[in-house]
Amino acid sequence: MGIVDNAVYVGGARKVEPPTLEDTYELLRDEHGMAWIGLYRPTPSEIDSVAAEFSFHELAVEDTVRAHQRPKLERYGDVLFTVLRPARYLDAEERVEFGEVHVFTGADFVVTVRHAESPDLAHVRRRLESSPDLLRLGPEAVLYAIFDEVVDEYGPVVAGLENDIDEIEYQVFAGDPGVSRRIYELSREVIEFQRATRPLTGMLDALRSGFEKYEVDEELRRNLRDVEDHVIRVVERVEGFRLLLQNILAVNSTLVGQRQNEEMQRLTEASLLQNEEVKRISSWAAILFAPTLVGTIYGMNFERMPELGWAFGYPFAVALMALVCVTLYVVFKRRGWL
Repeated sequence: MGIVDNAVYVGGARKVEPPTLEDTYELLRDEHGMAWIGLYRPTPSEIDSVAAEFSFHELAVEDTVRAHQRPKLERYGDVLFTVLRPARYLDAEERVEFGEVHVFTGADFVVTVRHAESPDLAHVRRRLESSPDLLRLGPEAVLYAIFDEVVDEYGPVVAGLENDIDEIEYQVFAGDPGVSRRIYELSREVIEFQRATRPLTGMLDALRSGFEKYEVDEELRRNLRDVEDHVIRVVERVEGFRLLLQNILAVNSTLVGQRQNEEMQRLTEASLLQNEEVKRISSWAAILFAPTLVGTIYGMNFERMPELGWAFGYPFAVALMALVCVTLYVVFKRRGWL
């Protein structure tokens, strides 16, 4: 995308808007003001141009070209190199999108390099241009305003994550089978958010420790302390989210285990009931098998069969069948099969 805004400020007011970087360098030397160059995903030639003009350290230039840096604050001679990780919450997708902005500040210049849509540096520029007294304080005012914008944009992210956690808590107790995946995804976002916010406290401490050495204006000191208060609140909230998600994950695992145990118990009870039914059916089958066997044998009608000519043969067979049935019934009843 290249250059998104480029201006030279004198006395806190926007004096000129040079069409090229080379014009900016020349006007800056002529006007003795402050240059603020805003770059968005710049080309290597644009990076090389500002690096050569303002004597950026090669390590800082390398970090800017590669991006994907952690938040940090490093000083190379008279140039302060700052990396911030802004974030914004995408409602439609219910996820957090992280960006990256690099800020080079020197005695009379500010160069911002964005690698994502956030933060809204145009809003920062408009806000400072509407406060000439603040912009007159120089590059430190711009840097602190960018810090403030990044931290302010964390507010909606915190609110979005909090809403997601509330939804997850409902899903957990509602037994939603897909909630485990969402917990893991949200945990990753919270950890990434923590990586973006936790280093800010140390960075702001470093800036505050240089108030006296670099004779930072009292108004800027107050602004930075206000930003620091907001950062501390955000860091505490994010840490709370991480711990809460850990607890939710543990509760979800417990509930899943309980539901599995209950399901196993139901299956076991069903199996036991089936066994009892099988026992009853088998018992009655055995009881009915005895008279069937006797009747089948004597129903074959062979001429030479024992007791065919006996007058008590039929009553004896019937009594034998009844005796066998009663005996089997008593045996199965005592064993609990009937």
